[in-house]
Amino acid sequence: MKVCFSIDALSPSGAKAWRLLDDQRWRECIYAEPLQDGDARITDKKSAESWINIKLTKDKELILSPQKKAGRFDFLMRGIYAHAVLHRLSSATLPDKTQMLTCYQQLEAGTPWLVYLNIAGQFKALNTRQSSIIGNLDIAVRGEIASSEDYIGPKAIANEQMMHENYRQFLAGWLDHLKSSNMNIFIPDLEKLKEDDDTIKAINNWQHEQG
Repeated sequence: MKVCFSIDALSPSGAKAWRLLDDQRWRECIYAEPLQDGDARITDKKSAESWINIKLTKDKELILSPQKKAGRFDFLMRGIYAHAVLHRLSSATLPDKTQMLTCYQQLEAGTPWLVYLNIAGQFKALNTRQSSIIGNLDIAVRGEIASSEDYIGPKAIANEQMMHENYRQFLAGWLDHLKSSNMNIFIPDLEKLKEDDDTIKAINNWQHEQG
């Protein structure tokens, strides 16, 4: 798997966007557009995460300057904020249902777990008491937080219909992630899902960026 992140800044209305360059200047772009020569390509996830929610100011010469991370209430105000955008430079895998079941089965009830697909398309679980969800660039697609034995662990695994529905939702979320490059995507509601064969075909036919 070959991936990197760009740092894209977005205006309050979403009508304008800029991308960080190798020389730390910014160019105007379409948000999440394919990489171009000169764009900063960040391969270290922690370095990319450090840019998330950084507020930027624009001077009279239209030069963007990073300021500080947004506070809890900063998004109530207008401003330009930085976002980390994932770029895939190699093909994406089809998430494996058996691996999903193994992930769910190993979880102990009583802990608020978040089951998610990471950027490699693997099912993982995060203890939300110990790790943050916000700004976590390992989370491509996320389910709901669950702690009940009805939704995690061996009892949940025995509910074949629920597990099948979960898998379908994660597949649809994975396709949305591939198409949009957005992170932390919620799995869609069941009634919004297309036929499984269509979703799987679309994932297999998805084309990555040229590196």
